[in-house]
Amino acid sequence: MKPLVSILIPAYNAEPWVGEAIRSALAQTWPHKEIIVLNDGSTDRTADVAREFGSKIKFFSTGNCGLSAAINRAYQLCQGDYIQELDADDILPPDKIERQLAVLRDGDSKRTLLSSQWAPFFYRTRHAHAIQNSLCQDLPPVEWLLRKMAENLHMQNATWLVSRELAEAAGPWDTQLRYDQDGEYFARVLIASEGVRFVPGIGVYYRSSGKGSISVIGASDEKRLSLLRSMKLQIQYLRSLEDSERVHKACLIYMQTWYGAFYLERPDLAAELQDLAAQLHGHLEEPRLRLKYAWLAPVIGLRAAKRIQNELPQFKASCMRSFDKAIYRLEAMRANGRAPADLS
Repeated sequence: MKPLVSILIPAYNAEPWVGEAIRSALAQTWPHKEIIVLNDGSTDRTADVAREFGSKIKFFSTGNCGLSAAINRAYQLCQGDYIQELDADDILPPDKIERQLAVLRDGDSKRTLLSSQWAPFFYRTRHAHAIQNSLCQDLPPVEWLLRKMAENLHMQNATWLVSRELAEAAGPWDTQLRYDQDGEYFARVLIASEGVRFVPGIGVYYRSSGKGSISVIGASDEKRLSLLRSMKLQIQYLRSLEDSERVHKACLIYMQTWYGAFYLERPDLAAELQDLAAQLHGHLEEPRLRLKYAWLAPVIGLRAAKRIQNELPQFKASCMRSFDKAIYRLEAMRANGRAPADLS
């Protein structure tokens, strides 16, 4: 019998998007699947939108407990041999799961971790371009984590297809984390795996949702604390596989990359990273502004210049998002003869 795949969709205030995510799950060409939507205490019409799909999905609601707890609950409710996680604002191509399972060979371990690409988009997926980097190949766990840290790379969480055996070996999502919880979780999945098998030409459409996204730190101390905890754990996981000079170097690059998120705003947390760097026989340098912003620091101060460096790209992305939304709505009006429902 073909393995059952559970598609888990945790949803919090995802009214504009969750219907599209569910439709992409239902459209999967892999026939043996179940779709579990877990409404995490939404205050908008997320639950109403999900219920419109009736018996095609399994719908559950809880109080608001956060993303990690919602995924853990959905996992407890599912029956699948394989687990596909899907954020409520993202979209799966129709053949994503089928093509990933097709690469498995007789005799393959259930600890084989299946990977794919991801493509960021705003509203129109047809203009999305898949991210191509050095993680887009078959890799053993230690090499995957080394490249992630040394090159500041990642795979979006829905790119993975994880067997139940592997998910149970990795353990549940860490409910203490409110930022980079997927990075920490999949690092655990990686170290419990026997390696990554990458399937080219497929992936997931990842919606770039803007300043309010869970993936933006902003002024949140809670997210900084979460990021620090996640980083420390991921470094620990990598060192459990190999504690060598090249691992130390990759970890130091990783910490230096994110050092600026703590340096001015939370010097106490920056000091913790500096202590960890010392344990790895290294030292973190004072973060530098990029050249096109560095000239501002003597004029308006380092903090203000850093704020501009962080917020100007967000502003540019916001303008692109607004333009793409306008074109999306115009195309929908032409196709349907009327305006679509408002989108956030």
